[in-house]
Amino acid sequence: MTTTPPGSAGTTSTTDLVASSALQPVDFRARSTLQLAGPGISAPVLELIDIQQVYGAGDTAVHALRGIDLAVYAGDYLAIMGPSGSGKSTLMNLLGCLDIASSGTYSLAGNDVATLDEAELARVRNREIGFIFQSFNLVPRMSAVANVELPLVYGGVKRAERRRRALEALDRVGLAHRAGHEPQELSGGQQQRVAIARALVGSPTLVLADEPTGNLDSESTDEILAIFDQLASEGRTIVIITHEEHVAERSHRMLSVNDGLIVSDRLTPHAPRQGVSV
Repeated sequence: MTTTPPGSAGTTSTTDLVASSALQPVDFRARSTLQLAGPGISAPVLELIDIQQVYGAGDTAVHALRGIDLAVYAGDYLAIMGPSGSGKSTLMNLLGCLDIASSGTYSLAGNDVATLDEAELARVRNREIGFIFQSFNLVPRMSAVANVELPLVYGGVKRAERRRRALEALDRVGLAHRAGHEPQELSGGQQQRVAIARALVGSPTLVLADEPTGNLDSESTDEILAIFDQLASEGRTIVIITHEEHVAERSHRMLSVNDGLIVSDRLTPHAPRQGVSV
């Protein structure tokens, strides 16, 4: 099986992620066989087994991933590093259900992602994964609170409830006082905090962050990493894609990818003594 490279025709653009849940509703959680929280849970939140990703065919085929095995458990705080062309962005697209692997198995909350149809994948992206992007992906001319509400709008949450939850999410990232401001009225660090609030508002199974500090100065980077530290301490499951080693070192577990392979997987000094599975 060959797949279309990210960004080409046929793939899901990042700007469509929130709106994609407007497809025919599917009770994805009802299909899950896992309890996703609580002590003693041994099954992984997500698991990749011998994942291969090939773009093209024949002599021109590009082997972006060459047999990835990875398990991420509830409460893990994982950073994935690698140079340009290493396969880390391809891996991020697979984890985010933006692409389907050429071969191998990807299970998210006990469900084989390859067996989900487009409506189910849209539901997963909207409700099970909280996306955070390097470029923030906020909607211009919409207030911070309206941006945070978007996943709930497409999820069918009533207006009063989604406003309450959006304001609560903004308060968690220290921006309740900026709820009425539009993106152009906020600093880069503040825009990224709004994006984090949007990722958290639906209480997703997985927080997936792609280069979340790539466009930020050092002070704003520290503020964002402090939020991730707090989320990790609360037991959130977080995966960050980054090329910045000092950002990766703030995680609990650090994975390096090169030439489509995992070349190292280790705990960082910030990892708790217990409760982090590798």
